[in-house]
Amino acid sequence: MIRASLAAVPDLPELTWGRVFTTWGLEPLLFVPTVWVAGAYLVGVAVLRRRGDRWPVGRTVSFVALGIGAFLFVTCSGVGAYDTTLLSVHMVQHMVLSMFVPIALALGAPVTLALRTLPARPRRWLLVVLHSRLAKVLSFPPLTLALFVVSPWALYFSGWYDGTLSSPWVHDMTHVHLVLVGCLFFWPLVGIDPVPGRVGYPFRILMVLMTLPFHAFLGVTIMGQTTLIGGAHYEALRDGPMGAWLPTAADDQHLAGGVLWASGDLVGALLFLVLFTQWVRSSLREAVREDRRLDLIEAREARRTGTQVDDPER
Repeated sequence: MIRASLAAVPDLPELTWGRVFTTWGLEPLLFVPTVWVAGAYLVGVAVLRRRGDRWPVGRTVSFVALGIGAFLFVTCSGVGAYDTTLLSVHMVQHMVLSMFVPIALALGAPVTLALRTLPARPRRWLLVVLHSRLAKVLSFPPLTLALFVVSPWALYFSGWYDGTLSSPWVHDMTHVHLVLVGCLFFWPLVGIDPVPGRVGYPFRILMVLMTLPFHAFLGVTIMGQTTLIGGAHYEALRDGPMGAWLPTAADDQHLAGGVLWASGDLVGALLFLVLFTQWVRSSLREAVREDRRLDLIEAREARRTGTQVDDPER
């Protein structure tokens, strides 16, 4: 079913785990571009394979199945259907869109895929964009950190969230905003694409550490405050037929804050694992390159002096 306008939320049955997976609807403004992005990625992979080049399956799974799949799931499934009925459901959606989806997309390396498959002229255009001043500004680590930290505070403590409850367009564009801000923050940290803003692994871990207290503090603040987020909207829902099964708005908001706090820590732990694995692999590759460089220098020196280099494996 196509979801009705957010200004007139349809009466929904009690939310259950089964309805999360069986209630589906289309958001054309989000669904169509998302399918095109996934299709373009798969076409790029097919082009590489026809050429005989290798593309890791894990990258395809990360981008298409985890990144695009998670985006479509939380916007078109029961999560999307109930995201304006329960603040706690919206918070699950928020955390998936702002943290899980960007990390999965970054690990899929779509920029690298595009550079390897695009024709010459579009590839030059992409390189111009990557090396532009705008790209460098948007990927500047302090700026991306500030955007990532400030955005949820602005969403829940201004009129912005009320706008998402009354306007379908604002609602959908907020989803896009959460993904884009997450991509700006996470792409240089965990991505393997040649994008500006990349820093050393110690600084990447420091940036992740700096975000965790902000998410925890925001979650605790939402749990403890008496002022209801979107209060007029959620209280009106409880005056209708759904009031028979909906929890109180205060209890739901308390749960929403807990979801934000716990999921922020969970994704943070996942991010640490990804960064640690990448750091170890990078160190091993650097050690191999250094060994080869030293072997080459030793071989050149041996040829110059006419001495024989001992084979260390003999």
